[in-house]
Amino acid sequence: MRLASAVRAAQRAPLLQVLKSAAATVAAWLIAGWLLPGPLPVFAAIAALLVVQPSVNQSLSKALERSAGVIVGVVIAVLLTLLLGSHGWVVLAAVVVAMLVAWALRASTGTANQVAISALLVLALGASNPAYAAERIIETLIGAAIGFVVNIVVVPPVLSAPARRDVTLLGREVAASLDRLADALPSVRTGPQLHELMLQVRLLRPMKDAADTSLKAAEDSLALNPRRSRHRDELVGIRELHGRLSPVVTQVIGMTRAYFDHYDDALADDPTVRAIAEQLHRAGHDVRLAVQTLAADASDAPDAPPMTSAIPALTAPLVVRPPASDHWILVGSLMEDLRRIHGELTDD
Repeated sequence: MRLASAVRAAQRAPLLQVLKSAAATVAAWLIAGWLLPGPLPVFAAIAALLVVQPSVNQSLSKALERSAGVIVGVVIAVLLTLLLGSHGWVVLAAVVVAMLVAWALRASTGTANQVAISALLVLALGASNPAYAAERIIETLIGAAIGFVVNIVVVPPVLSAPARRDVTLLGREVAASLDRLADALPSVRTGPQLHELMLQVRLLRPMKDAADTSLKAAEDSLALNPRRSRHRDELVGIRELHGRLSPVVTQVIGMTRAYFDHYDDALADDPTVRAIAEQLHRAGHDVRLAVQTLAADASDAPDAPPMTSAIPALTAPLVVRPPASDHWILVGSLMEDLRRIHGELTDD
């Protein structure tokens, strides 16, 4: 099971991304071979293959990383050959020197590996004269440029759809958690039912993490993207809803935990607890309303449950008298979290 997860991804890369990588590699091979006759244009093909990334911003970073690594690695290989000659042990020395130079320059992991690989390839191919080295640098720059151009011209990827999907799913689960807690407060619950309530609300954490990751990927995909003007407003709406939901996730989990820790059968008869339950139902309605507004124009959004009203249900914050029962600790905790939820959903 671990071996399979180490060599297989959770999901396939888009087929368009695979085709773009293949097209960029072939184009780099042909163009570099035509411009620089001689050795096979391996450096150009590798550069083009690595530069085609899931976003234009990542492609630019990979192009700079690849180009800088090749230039430094090739220079190290040439200098060591001129100083030490063409001996077999020079190849190993070049790898060690390349890694130390990359460390001294505080290069990223990808750049450091590229420095060592480039030095190794240049020496292993047996042609480390300055003219050969200069051609390999030019060849790499050609391949990186072709990979970047292909990625930016041929349907540059926009990842707002996965972000909208994950934020929408998070919002609907937040609403469901609010409703579950609201149903539990005015009723008597058994031990297994309380544990089930906690297990369900804890699902919000991984869903929030997935939404965070998707939103960051969407923002990265729009950087330097020529299609960003058509998707910027959509991403603003997704980010705004995510910003509202993130604190609510914390409050809902905290309220459920407080209810679990301080549960008492007598809670079901407490009028203040019943009032809080009503407010939680209203909050769940407003969360679903916000999610439905975001997904209204999205054809790829999950099917939304029917809404009973398109009017926000939360109005003024709930105000209660000081509790006269023994549940004042739980009531106070729930009221504070409810106040924060009310503030997030009503911009108060």
